[in-house]
Amino acid sequence: MSTITFSSAAVLPAGPATRLRLTARGRRFVLALAAVPLAGGIAVAALSGGTAIASNETVATASFVTVTVMPGDTLWSIAESVAPGADPREVIGDITRLNMLQGGALQIGQEIAIPAQYSE
Repeated sequence: MSTITFSSAAVLPAGPATRLRLTARGRRFVLALAAVPLAGGIAVAALSGGTAIASNETVATASFVTVTVMPGDTLWSIAESVAPGADPREVIGDITRLNMLQGGALQIGQEIAIPAQYSE
């Protein structure tokens, strides 16, 4: 029988893992590879973005009349003047929604759109 002995000098320690380094050419390749899907998406959007189906259907359009706010005007006074027979609260609600007013604040000289149903 024979025996084999190993000494610690026979086992080499593992070196640190090598770090991946990209050259300038490699960086350009990775950038181009990442840009291809982006360019393809832009091309598809540009080619198919403006397609619409033409038909003979009529489209309902919103019609309205504009009123210029004068000094002393409020939404309540405007609502009463454009629709004297209607409930001013409903008219104010419609005017506020149409003009996207926040809090009912008006500026002198501001043009307010009045729904067509009240301007007749």
